[in-house]
Amino acid sequence: MNPNENDLTRDEPLPAHLQPRKEENGSAGRERFRPATEEVPTQVSQTWDQTKQKASRALERTEDFVRENPVPTILGALGLGIAIGLTIRYAAPSERKREIEVESPWGNFNWSVLSLPFLWPLFKSARKQYAKSADVVADAMKDGVKRLKKMDVERYAKPMRKRWRGWTR
Repeated sequence: MNPNENDLTRDEPLPAHLQPRKEENGSAGRERFRPATEEVPTQVSQTWDQTKQKASRALERTEDFVRENPVPTILGALGLGIAIGLTIRYAAPSERKREIEVESPWGNFNWSVLSLPFLWPLFKSARKQYAKSADVVADAMKDGVKRLKKMDVERYAKPMRKRWRGWTR
């Protein structure tokens, strides 16, 4: 037997559940079975080709529709998502609807220390520090501007002007 041969069922016995009945034994039963085995692969391949063609046409039509109508497509997807979400939410059993409490290590912490009377001194000191820093920055800017005004730019620019004139002449 050649494993590369296309017809692997030729001259081989069939499994017990596929063997023909006693009256069909012989060459007549085998000859009736052979065309059926040859037709099945061709029908399967034809069906597969047709399915691929239909799927590619459906894909092309869908892409064209989405490109021509983007807003309705997005709105439809949004509506579908909301519908699926609501369906899942209301289809859930009642056992899952109860709220789950999560215990945290901060569960017993007294959060009243974060109330306004306790935080007010902190806010006041932060405001004072901000005002001081703003004043320092403003003073530094004023001093910097004064120093820039006092700077003798001619001292730096004169040699460069001389070189520039030398290059351009």
